[in-house]
Amino acid sequence: MMTGRTAFAAMALACVLPGCATVPAATESAGTVAQTDTAPVEQRRPNIIFIMSDDHAQSAISAYGTEIGRLAPTPNIDRIAKNGALFENSYVTNSLCGPARATMLTGQFSHMHGFTQNGQKFDNSQWNWVRELGASGYDTALFGKWHLNYSPEGAGIDDWAVLDDQGKYYNPDIITPDGRSVVEGYATDLVTDRSLAWLDGRAGSDKPFALLIHHKAPHRNFMPALRHVQKYIGTEFPVPTNYFDHYDGRPAAAAQEMNIYRDMYEGHDLKMTVEEGSRELRFNPWTDDFARMTPEQREAYFGALQPGNDAMNAADMSDREMAIWKYQRYMHEYLGTVAAVDDSVGRVLDWLENSGEADNTIVIYTSDQGFYLGEHGWFDKRFMYEESLRTPLVMQYPGHIAPGTRIGAPVQNVDYAPTFLDYAGLPERGTIQGRSLREVVDGTPPSDWRDAIYYHYYEYPGFHSVRAHYGVKQGRYKLMRFYGDIDQWEFYDLQTDPNEMRNRIDDPRMKDEIARMKDKLEELRRQYRDSDGPAVDAPIGDEVAMAKGRHDAENAAGAGHHAHH
Repeated sequence: MMTGRTAFAAMALACVLPGCATVPAATESAGTVAQTDTAPVEQRRPNIIFIMSDDHAQSAISAYGTEIGRLAPTPNIDRIAKNGALFENSYVTNSLCGPARATMLTGQFSHMHGFTQNGQKFDNSQWNWVRELGASGYDTALFGKWHLNYSPEGAGIDDWAVLDDQGKYYNPDIITPDGRSVVEGYATDLVTDRSLAWLDGRAGSDKPFALLIHHKAPHRNFMPALRHVQKYIGTEFPVPTNYFDHYDGRPAAAAQEMNIYRDMYEGHDLKMTVEEGSRELRFNPWTDDFARMTPEQREAYFGALQPGNDAMNAADMSDREMAIWKYQRYMHEYLGTVAAVDDSVGRVLDWLENSGEADNTIVIYTSDQGFYLGEHGWFDKRFMYEESLRTPLVMQYPGHIAPGTRIGAPVQNVDYAPTFLDYAGLPERGTIQGRSLREVVDGTPPSDWRDAIYYHYYEYPGFHSVRAHYGVKQGRYKLMRFYGDIDQWEFYDLQTDPNEMRNRIDDPRMKDEIARMKDKLEELRRQYRDSDGPAVDAPIGDEVAMAKGRHDAENAAGAGHHAHH
């Protein structure tokens, strides 16, 4: 085993070649901040740092003004929002790790880039924005989670070092062009060390760069760095009002297997022990996450949790009390894991400021999707309900995005690729299905900006038993169709029912709105060229439509393959 952060930081440092870093200044798109009168005709193309975490709920970022954020603040992520823009309505197209990453790279919906569910193999040879920037003179690198296949080899990224598959929090396997090795340390810190070492190694280069920093955290099984294990122990987080949801009128929601107090693995996820005074964990099917820790790491980690475990085992709790105890343990572990991500963001921002690169660098922080923090009783993602449909998005570019900007226009992760092409002065690409965020960063979208978003989730049969579904959100309304063995429409008025507890699909007062939303849904399916699943106008319960739904869902999910995620 290689030891220490420096082992990771020293691996395969990039060879940086000098080159031209200027292009003619691109014409500003509608709705962006104009260049100043003193801007040169030729200007440096901006550097890009794209930081993406995994499963970071929007509600767990304090810049969004949530109660969780008040109790567990993220001051460094908030710095990006303070320095630039916070997107209030940022959404994904398919709330799942691998598909979201493929969409980020290609600017396409899942059915177009071909990666619809975790466990499939992404075609690294297909077009992606990182390769395009590299071909135009950018130095490019990606460190951290890849999760599209074994490695980014062939994807056109100059330098990379990635976690194996989902990655492990402690002493992870790291894959580089030279092979793989176990590196001692904490994954979030190791990814950050590697990223900063690569930036340091570019000293003296006049080429722009695009650096992708992709964290495993705070993905299941939510393991904080040792310095943060006790950070929130003793903090009581507010239990969501729908934590004990009965799922009335929502059969697909009732059929899921992602409930905190029923489905979370008590040992692996919640680190619960079998009895007072014992270190033996309850159900822990993936033992390697803890077995790969050093004895010192295990002692520090589980020693910090032992008092809470002993008190839990000694208490005579009701089922309801145990459910709430599990929620609090989940929040302590999840938010403690987020803390190291925020540390990482701070280190990157400090590097930019100290190096003098901050003013010419676009920094974006986002997550591959949102996550449930007890809403509906859940952890995980997948559904088109708000908590997993929404994803955090903050962006800074000094001199181009006004500090403290808040953007209400609906954006999606198909918009990242065209954004980076736009700022790099490169032409649009016809295969991209999104639009440049540069058009909305002054807070005023152009008149033809999207007024609705489209979503399609495929992975069923699959982990957590969330049924395949597609849908549309427009303003206050949301319409979804689940298909396969559960063939069901759901319709919500988010203004009167923000927690999505009352399915109004059969409410005669909503008849006109539902018809309008079905028309919009059909329009978006045509626009994005998606024919998977039953047609919008196929009757519920129609045998032909249900058979097509089952076929399309199983085909997209690769029936029988369930990855650990």
